[in-house]
Amino acid sequence: MVVIAITFGIVALAELADTSGLVTLVLASRYPARLVLLGVAAAFVVQVGVAVAAGSLVALLPERLLEATLAVIFLVGAVLLLRDDDDDDDATLGATPPTRWRVVATSFGVTLLSELGDPSQIIIATLAARYDEPLAVGIGALLALWAVSALAVFGGNRLRQVVPVRWVTRAAAAVLIVLAVLSAIEAFRD
Repeated sequence: MVVIAITFGIVALAELADTSGLVTLVLASRYPARLVLLGVAAAFVVQVGVAVAAGSLVALLPERLLEATLAVIFLVGAVLLLRDDDDDDDATLGATPPTRWRVVATSFGVTLLSELGDPSQIIIATLAARYDEPLAVGIGALLALWAVSALAVFGGNRLRQVVPVRWVTRAAAAVLIVLAVLSAIEAFRD
């Protein structure tokens, strides 16, 4: 349960700070919200599955090498969160889809493509390797991604009006840096 909570907190912070939530917001402003949320939720099931599988493979490394690798990956995640280049999160949408299934498929495809290689996916893989509890990490990550998507779909831009994105980004990056330092200490501990 602790791993689920830790994963939920870190992934939610990272995703709140990421502009890919804007993709969901844009889709929900153009199409029925429940259909967008259905497509987005399905895309996150695939994304989390891929990330947890990658993290489980990384967990097979020897202890010292694993901790050093995790330190580097956590730092990379922090850098990706703090960088200004968000080009990979831009999505161009074509004409209005004529059917419900097309809305779901469009939401699924745009979300999946915008999330591949995203900092949240790297964070999920790293947490799966760190805690050696892939199911708990997967549940926490999926719940966090779904919650943030629901906020984007139904809450709109209100959170961004209350809490500046810059501070959410910095908080998520700070957590990753702390995890990187802890992993580095474990890697070099005798």
